[in-house]
Amino acid sequence: MATTPGAPRSINDLKELLRFDTKVKVAGIDVDGVLRGKFMSKDKFLGAAASEGFGFCSVIFGWDMHDSVYTRELAISNRQNGYRDLMASIDLSTFRRIPWENNVPFFLVSFFDPKTSAPICADPRGVLRKAVDNAAAHGMECISGVEFEYFNFKETPESAAQKHFTQLQPLTTGMHGYSLLRTQLNQEYFHALFDESLKFGIDIEGHHTETGPGVLETALAYTSAMRIADNAILYKFLAKSVGLKHGVLPSFMAKPWGKLPGCSGHVHVSLKDAEGRNTFSLSDVDRDRGRANAAFEDTRYLSQIGEYFLAGVLDGLPDVMPMLVPTINGYKRLVGGEAFWAPNAVTYGYDSRAASIRIISPPSVPPSATRLEVRVPGADMNPYFALSAIFQLGMRGIAKQLKLTTPPISTYQSDPARKEVVLLPCSLEDATNAMMRPDSIAREVFGDDLVDHFGATREHEVRLWNAAVTNWEVERYLELA
Repeated sequence: MATTPGAPRSINDLKELLRFDTKVKVAGIDVDGVLRGKFMSKDKFLGAAASEGFGFCSVIFGWDMHDSVYTRELAISNRQNGYRDLMASIDLSTFRRIPWENNVPFFLVSFFDPKTSAPICADPRGVLRKAVDNAAAHGMECISGVEFEYFNFKETPESAAQKHFTQLQPLTTGMHGYSLLRTQLNQEYFHALFDESLKFGIDIEGHHTETGPGVLETALAYTSAMRIADNAILYKFLAKSVGLKHGVLPSFMAKPWGKLPGCSGHVHVSLKDAEGRNTFSLSDVDRDRGRANAAFEDTRYLSQIGEYFLAGVLDGLPDVMPMLVPTINGYKRLVGGEAFWAPNAVTYGYDSRAASIRIISPPSVPPSATRLEVRVPGADMNPYFALSAIFQLGMRGIAKQLKLTTPPISTYQSDPARKEVVLLPCSLEDATNAMMRPDSIAREVFGDDLVDHFGATREHEVRLWNAAVTNWEVERYLELA
């Protein structure tokens, strides 16, 4: 796992690093991808870092993103166990300083059972660590990059609430993807997102406007899976924090507007072997003409391992959808399908932005850059769960040497009469039911404890949604029903 620059390697290093500090900020991540944390005095923090950790209330795994206790009590945190403390273990490799908070030192934590010292089944960092360890056991390192698209509004949390989250004013008007002109507006905010990210230890590859009123896209640099997940969750924190200072409310909601494209959270993945070579790339012998035994022309410049990985992701994709699209709103983004650049079926294709999985390989990129782009997740994804799902399914495909049996998306586009394409679940309720089936692939790769816990949290979201009366219903039925 890639450590952050300047991260301490020992307690003595840590003491020296914090010599002039009085406090430290720490945070863990809940199942919704919300950072839950606090300040600690330097002395208490150093004591926790030198031991197993410190106590952290388990209720963060017993309530939803708005701090409402789940409708069904779950095993990790409940009334019967008194919402006990978990053990929060400080990860020294995640050290950063928060530049917009007077450079206060910051560390991420992972959660463990205080009695058994076992990782908590639903701790997002622990779930991804299992996936990374699984790949490592096969001599491979998980590598990834993440892209976020997000709307930005000239609002504050208070003004948005006063407007009941309607009639919000976009930061800019019109549809202006890749616009150099639109970034001349709100220039300080736009540049601060990039500059503060670098200071915060988040490397950015690209930063530009995307089509839609006030929409930006930020691509986070390729690195190890755990580091990119940390960077992704912390970029959201950064964007919202920087936005507060500039009177801007960035939103990573997947589909804020019904008639506009939604906000994606595309994930790029590959594997490295022990020598640092991209295992998805072809050998020197095959690089000129491609792989003769490729299942289809679209995978000709993807290695056999890469093809197994692709087959594994495609095979399990319908069963892990809540891990990729965890919200009610996220499925609204997928409803429009290709019309809104959002895939809603089990599809793949070479350099195809219409497919669920885009193969990026020669001849469009150098062999070393060969990778898969999973385009299903929205910006509201929990990056730890999304990456875990992709890598666990891919490693399952490698272990089972799964064959790629379905043709690429171009086949269906050129022959609409073909009907064998598999559609993805179109709602969180359907997706959760698929994930929680006794024989689901999700249970095979994640285990029952995580599927049962996370599935119950999604059922909670569905219950709240089913009980809600929306503006659409009132406008449609109030007068004429």
